[in-house]
Amino acid sequence: MTLRYYLAYLPLGILGLIRWMCWLVRRVPASLYRPAKGDLRLSMGVVVPVYQEDPVIFARAIESWLANDVDEIVLVIDVTDTVCQAVAERYPVKVIMTDVPGKRDALRRGWEACTSELVALVDSDTIWAGDVAAEVCKPFADPRIGGVGTRQNVYNPRGFLQRVTDMYLDYRYFDENASQTVLGRAVSCLSGRTAIYRRRLLLEISDEFMNETFWGVPCMSGDDKRLTTLILERGHLTYMQRSARVWSTFPSRWRVFFKQRLRWARNTWRSDLRALSRRWVWRHPFLAYTLIDKAVSSFTLLASPVFMVWAVVRQDWFFVCCLAAWWWISRAAKILPHLARRPSSFFLVPGFVLVSFVMAVVKICALLTIRKQRWLTRQVAVENGVVVRTAPALDEPAEVAA
Repeated sequence: MTLRYYLAYLPLGILGLIRWMCWLVRRVPASLYRPAKGDLRLSMGVVVPVYQEDPVIFARAIESWLANDVDEIVLVIDVTDTVCQAVAERYPVKVIMTDVPGKRDALRRGWEACTSELVALVDSDTIWAGDVAAEVCKPFADPRIGGVGTRQNVYNPRGFLQRVTDMYLDYRYFDENASQTVLGRAVSCLSGRTAIYRRRLLLEISDEFMNETFWGVPCMSGDDKRLTTLILERGHLTYMQRSARVWSTFPSRWRVFFKQRLRWARNTWRSDLRALSRRWVWRHPFLAYTLIDKAVSSFTLLASPVFMVWAVVRQDWFFVCCLAAWWWISRAAKILPHLARRPSSFFLVPGFVLVSFVMAVVKICALLTIRKQRWLTRQVAVENGVVVRTAPALDEPAEVAA
């Protein structure tokens, strides 16, 4: 092989080395993560916005919250959802009916109705392990902690998309969230599927939460990122308690999957770009680093498939085989915690890699449409500066995604 051959692929090698070093900066501290210990137990309420949830999953979720012996459960149910209203009537919970579209107002109504010291904001399809309430209280022994997140996985994953999503979740909780907890106790996003806050802090930030705008457009989604940011802005800390396990449902249809990811990506861009423009985030150097690294990776990740296409066009099959093998081995190394739990996922790694490339494109599309406010997997949108219900599309899949 000639020197020209090696020089042609040198840029990819250099970029790959840089990206691996960036990953190690996260992975090394993440390996030092340990859940908070202790026996602190504070009063806790559970607040759940409910909209067209699968009634079987909803019932199982309620039973799992009750099994945790929490002090109160407040279900804020959309007036159009008579099915979930009937499910709720079977259990000792408080029900608030609402005709206001969107999730944010439901969350606010819920935490205002609570009286407990801690409030768990939970999605209606999220099932708790038996010790979640006990585990999430432990980090609050540190008075600086304002919010605590849990570890989530896909509930009963079936099919390619759900299993790939489960891989992504383990990667998140054993990498990004773990390292952010170790280096600064500043987790960038406490997932809305289950996030626990001090109630007094939620009351303090209610107005800012409800009146968030981005470039003059009211924000109707991204509530978990917004709440986490508002807590950090005020000088409080956020923590990931990985010993608290929860499971949620995730899309199995490609159409819903892409819509959900597009919405999430827009929310992430809005939150992260705004945070990086504010002074508070630089008081958490590692958090600022991970926000920048995530933004950059959306673009650098696409270099690898570009080189692969170029090699295929040139019929450079040696390079094609080497790069494909590298994708498989390197990505498997990065998700070892997941493979330890589900070894069979090793054979899904190539698909996982390809989905990662597609998600990079979705993130770039999200950046280009960052001002657009629409839920995409629910009939809610911002029109003329107001959150409104929208008519369901005729070709919309029956599956409902959070």
